[in-house]
Amino acid sequence: MERKRSVLAARVSEPGLHGTIAAIWRIESPRLIAQLLRVTRDVGRAEDLAQDAFVAALAQWPDEGIPRSPGAWLATSAKRRAIDQLRRDKTMALKTELLGRDLPAGGTEADFAQSFEEIDDDVLRLMFVACHPVLSPDARVALTLKLLGGLTTAEIARAYLTSEATIAQRIVRAKRALTDANVTLEVPSGAERARRVASILEAVYLIFNEGYAASSGDAVLRPELVEDALRLGRMLAALLTNEREVHGLVALMEIQASRMPARLGPDGAPILLLDQDRGKWNHLLIRRGLDALDRAQRLGDLGPYGVQAAIAACHARARKAEETDWRAIAELYGALARIVPSPVVELNRAVAVGMADGPAAGLAVVDTLTAEPALARYHLLPSVRGDLLFKLGRFPEARAEFERALTLAHNTRDKDFLRKRAAECEAEV
Repeated sequence: MERKRSVLAARVSEPGLHGTIAAIWRIESPRLIAQLLRVTRDVGRAEDLAQDAFVAALAQWPDEGIPRSPGAWLATSAKRRAIDQLRRDKTMALKTELLGRDLPAGGTEADFAQSFEEIDDDVLRLMFVACHPVLSPDARVALTLKLLGGLTTAEIARAYLTSEATIAQRIVRAKRALTDANVTLEVPSGAERARRVASILEAVYLIFNEGYAASSGDAVLRPELVEDALRLGRMLAALLTNEREVHGLVALMEIQASRMPARLGPDGAPILLLDQDRGKWNHLLIRRGLDALDRAQRLGDLGPYGVQAAIAACHARARKAEETDWRAIAELYGALARIVPSPVVELNRAVAVGMADGPAAGLAVVDTLTAEPALARYHLLPSVRGDLLFKLGRFPEARAEFERALTLAHNTRDKDFLRKRAAECEAEV
C-alpha cells in the first residue's frame, strides 16, 4: 500500500503531468470513492480501489492519451478491480454476482458511466460518512480532505504543518472508528440528518478557516485549503438544495474568500479589513456569496452561518470602509450571540460596538470578557482590548495588551503585527 501511494505521488509530480492529473484526481476521486463505497461498504477498500485505478491511469495515459471521459475510465477500471477482489473473498460471493451483472458486456466507458444513476447520492453518502459524529473534528477534516478533497496524505500534512505520519495515523484511526461503529451509508433523516449536516458544515468551515487565517506557521493564508473548502461547500449546496445553513456557509466562505487578494501586503504581512484596497476584492465571489445568502434567506430564518454571512455582506456592500454599517453589524452579532452564545461572538460584537458607538463602549463590552476561561489563551482578546485602549489614548495599557497578545499568538505574521502595534504605542508615549 505505501509503495502504491509513493508511486502515485511520484508520478503526479512529473513535469507536464502534475496539473492535469492532479485536477482530474481532485474532481473525480470523490465520485469514484463514493461509488466504490456503495459497493464495498468499506471506506479503506473503496479508497484503495480508487487509488489502484489511478495508478493504472498514470501508467497508461501518458502513452495512450487522457480519455475523453476520464471519470468513466477510472470507474470502469476500479469496478473491475473490485470484482476481482470480491471473487477472492468468499464471504462476498453474492455481491460479486451482482457486480458482474451490472458491468456492461463490452465494458465501454459510456455504457459504464450511464450505469451509475445515483452518483450525487453516493457523494452525499460519502460526505455523511467522512463527517460522522463518531469521529473527532480533526479526524473529520483529515478524512474529508482525503476522500472528498482528493488530497494526498502528504498534502494534508503540509497544509496543517504536521508530519505525514500523524495525518496517516489520524486517517487510519478514523476508518477504524467508522468500521467499529458500523456506520451505514444511508442519508439520515429528521433530527439525525440535521445533526449530521451540522457535522459536515463544521468540518468544511474548519478547513476554510485554516486556509483563510492559518493558526500557525509563517503564512497568513493557505489558498489551497480555501479552494478545497469552497469546492466542498459548493458541492454540498448542489446536493442539499433545501438546507438553509448549507447556503449560509457557502455565502460566508465566498464573501470572505473575496477579500484574499487584498489581505496581504507586499511583504506578506496581514492587512486589516478596514485598511484593505477594496478594489482588489474579487467581485465575482462577492456576487456568488450574496446570491447564496439570498437563497438561505428564502429558506427561512438564518442560522449561525447565515448570520455570519450577513455580517460579511455588510462589509462587502460598503464601497469604502467608512461606509460600513457598523450598527447593523453589531445588531447581527447580537442575534448571533442569541443563537450560539459564545465569548468569541461577544468579542466580535465588542469590535462592532466600538466602531458604532466609540471605543469606550467597545471596551466596556470587552472588559466583561477578561475573566472568560475560554478566552484565557486567545490572543485576539488582548489584541482587541489593546486596539480600543490605543484609540482612547491609553498607550501604556495598550502596549501591555499587545505584548500579552504576542505571547499567545502562534502564527509568525500575527506576532510581527503585534510587535508593530506595541512599537506604535511606545512611540506615542
